[in-house]
Amino acid sequence: MKVSDCMTTDVQITDPEQTLQDVALMMGRLDAGVLPVAENDRLVGMITDRDIAIRGVGEGKGPNARVRDVMSTDVKYCFDDEDVEDVLHHMGDLQVRRLPVLNRSKRLVGIISLGDLAMKGEAMETGKALSGISQRGGAHSQRAH
Repeated sequence: MKVSDCMTTDVQITDPEQTLQDVALMMGRLDAGVLPVAENDRLVGMITDRDIAIRGVGEGKGPNARVRDVMSTDVKYCFDDEDVEDVLHHMGDLQVRRLPVLNRSKRLVGIISLGDLAMKGEAMETGKALSGISQRGGAHSQRAH
C-alpha cells in the first residue's frame, strides 16, 4: 500500500508569522495537535501543541509570539508514492507519530499519522512503529539535552 492510499489530504497550514494564539485556536477548531508551516508555497517547519507549551509558554513567550519562534525547522517527511511499511519503519526510527507528505516536486499534498495507518489495516506494523516512538529520548525529544 502507498502513502497516498492512507494519508489525510485536507491539511490546514500555518504561516511562520502567525501568532501562537492564532495557531492554538486553529488547532482547537481542527482538533489537531500539529500544523505544517509553509512560506512561499514551501514547507519550512512543523508546529505542535507541545512546541507551543514547551518552547513557547515554558520559555516565557506570550500569545503574540510568532510561530517561527517555536516551530521545528528540521522537518522530516515522506513522499506520497512511498510504501506504507517503509514509512512506518522510518516513523519508528525518527520517533514521530505523523509526517507531512510531499509529492516528488516537494509540494505538500497531505499528512500521514499512525492513526491513519492503523485505520487502514496496518495495525501490526503501526504497533511496531509506536513501540519505537514511545521509547524515551531520541533525536526529536523535547527534553533538555
